[in-house]
Amino acid sequence: MGEIASYSSERIGAEYVTADTYVGVDNLLPNKEGKTTSSYVPASGNLIKFLHGDILIGNIRPYLKKIWLATCSGGTNGDVLTIHPNNLEEINSKFLYYVLSSDTFFLYDTQNAKGAKMPRGNKSAVLRYCVPVPPLPVQREIVRILDSFTELTAELTAELTARKNQYEYYREKLLNFENTVSLVPLKKISTVLRGVRVVRKQLDSQNGYPVFQNSMTPLGYYKESNCPAGTTFVIGAGAAGEVGYSYTKFWAADDCYYIQCSKDLNSRYIYHILLSYQMQMISKVRRASVPRLSRSVIENLIIPLPPLDEQRRIVSILDRFDALCNDLTQGLPAEIEARKKQYEYYRDKLLSFKELAVGEKSNG
Repeated sequence: MGEIASYSSERIGAEYVTADTYVGVDNLLPNKEGKTTSSYVPASGNLIKFLHGDILIGNIRPYLKKIWLATCSGGTNGDVLTIHPNNLEEINSKFLYYVLSSDTFFLYDTQNAKGAKMPRGNKSAVLRYCVPVPPLPVQREIVRILDSFTELTAELTAELTARKNQYEYYREKLLNFENTVSLVPLKKISTVLRGVRVVRKQLDSQNGYPVFQNSMTPLGYYKESNCPAGTTFVIGAGAAGEVGYSYTKFWAADDCYYIQCSKDLNSRYIYHILLSYQMQMISKVRRASVPRLSRSVIENLIIPLPPLDEQRRIVSILDRFDALCNDLTQGLPAEIEARKKQYEYYRDKLLSFKELAVGEKSNG
């Protein structure tokens, strides 16, 4: 790649960038999702300048796959690689972006990274990465095909965002009883229990019951369960305040609280209720080296308690929205996931070229 592109050598004053035109590792999104507005903008000093069409890659923990094709000019820092095509008559910047968005590149970048706790990509190795350079008309046609996939995914993602907003709207409407039902602390109608500690060496990578500890992703799988199917739980440390629900038996570890409902409370109803309180719980998290949520915060939440039949009716409505927004086996999430896999398949196919022997001419 060093023969067709280089790292930006230009600089720009911090006073010329904004939250929209400053890019750091923190506002580059993982898994090739681009970037978001920065919550931090340097107040002084010189930054590395990037131009429209440059490719920015997060250079810390390259396995996070942070990459963005710049849609504007702006500034960044040394933790972000700014790759600038040398000659647009030789290499199309969007074609190069698609090449560097491949898992093959990020695997190479990760394998050549330095450091253990906070690995950093090797800038010299990145420039040694071999890039196919077909004729420009071929590059443009590949870009056109791949753009059609990404545009469809973007449309589906926008539709999913609209559906999530709709779900939240109806959830708030359905759960606003305007003083027509009893309001009680959660601890009066349920028992909030803390899970039991297990260690990684006790866990299997795929066999047994899922273990929820400090995130919605299972820590592993354990031979036993301590929670029945149909249980709502709240993460107490790490991703503290996040709310989950399991349709299968699972093991709640010591940083996971689970809800044992009384006969007057539907577990799936309390799941939707706690989702509506999620930001409130997160605001109560104690910020330390490991964020933690106190059990008392959950226990003292004031819960509207309609009759069980009304709870079930609300659940049936909100579950349909929830499936549409979050179920990877159906609805929009499934469609988006299928389109992403299709895009990756065709990207890898389109970017696979036979290397020319020395002196051999391209048919393009």
